[in-house]
Amino acid sequence: MKTIQPYTRFIALVLAAFAIAGCANKMAPAQKAIADIEAAVAAAGEDATKYIPDQVQAVNDQVANLKAMFDKKDYKGVLAAAPALLTQAQGLTSEAAAKKTEMMDAYAGEWSTLSSSVPEAVAAIQSRVDVLSKSKKLPKGMDAATLDGVKTGLAEANSMWSQATEAQAAGDLEQAVTLAQQVKTRTDELLTTLGMTAG
Repeated sequence: MKTIQPYTRFIALVLAAFAIAGCANKMAPAQKAIADIEAAVAAAGEDATKYIPDQVQAVNDQVANLKAMFDKKDYKGVLAAAPALLTQAQGLTSEAAAKKTEMMDAYAGEWSTLSSSVPEAVAAIQSRVDVLSKSKKLPKGMDAATLDGVKTGLAEANSMWSQATEAQAAGDLEQAVTLAQQVKTRTDELLTTLGMTAG
């Protein structure tokens, strides 16, 4: 019995050594797997964060889970989960590009509409302001202060529209449409103030 006990201890030590070596062998690949996923997320860049933020967050949350597993030395678990997550992370670039294209197409369509309707509204307001400015008597419900407010609003709308067209010319459709929408809101208000129909 005395001879068996040291032998048993020896076997236990050998098995423990193998287990430690096995863990060590899986540690480096697990570490690399996490790094590869993080690199894929980084490669997707700002477009992914901007156009598909929820998907980027979902991948980052899963990376955090992998890191927690790694910290607990569950390298086997990390290696089992990593491939699917890496595929997901690598797909962020193409998904972001597709979403960007979709949004740019939508902006282009909206710009096409606004670039026609907004200048027409501005011209109509300017025409009405010119007529009222020359009139000796303003229409019922309008006074000089109201007309001055319309003139100020029209100047602001013109300035903002210039910024919108500059943004569009520079290729920043998103900014162009955002500004154009603000101009439309302003011109609609001015048209209402003048008793005209907002388009």
